[in-house]
Amino acid sequence: MRYIDIPPIWLFAALLLAWLQKTYASFGLSFGPVWADLLGGLLVGAGLVLMALAVYEMRRHRTTIMPHQDASALVTSGIYSRSRNPIYVADSLILAGMILYWDAVLSLPLIPIFVWWIEKHFILAEEKRLRRNFRADFARYEKQTRRWL
Repeated sequence: MRYIDIPPIWLFAALLLAWLQKTYASFGLSFGPVWADLLGGLLVGAGLVLMALAVYEMRRHRTTIMPHQDASALVTSGIYSRSRNPIYVADSLILAGMILYWDAVLSLPLIPIFVWWIEKHFILAEEKRLRRNFRADFARYEKQTRRWL
């Protein structure tokens, strides 16, 4: 079950809900013509780039990206010097971008719900493990770098 309980599955579930809402319950609502498609595409692209940068840093430091496993290194360089959770920021950008692109207006509340769920379900436990394993280093990192942006 732990291998199924990973952030990409939750992102996929949120995307599926947004797509279902757009397909079966749009009620004729729309963000407007071109700007939402453009902004949505930019957000998805930014999310994918951010995710690639984060995965690159994790691989460079030879540590896991799996949220339920203990990290072998505390990664504070690269994109991790700007955000403690760039992959989750990327997931949120992808979700927001697809909601805009699909014109899934009624799915906008999924974005803060997704962010809340990821924080409560993954981030707090990850930070607890990092705090336990990298005590002083994580305390310094936590003071210097914001959780999200």
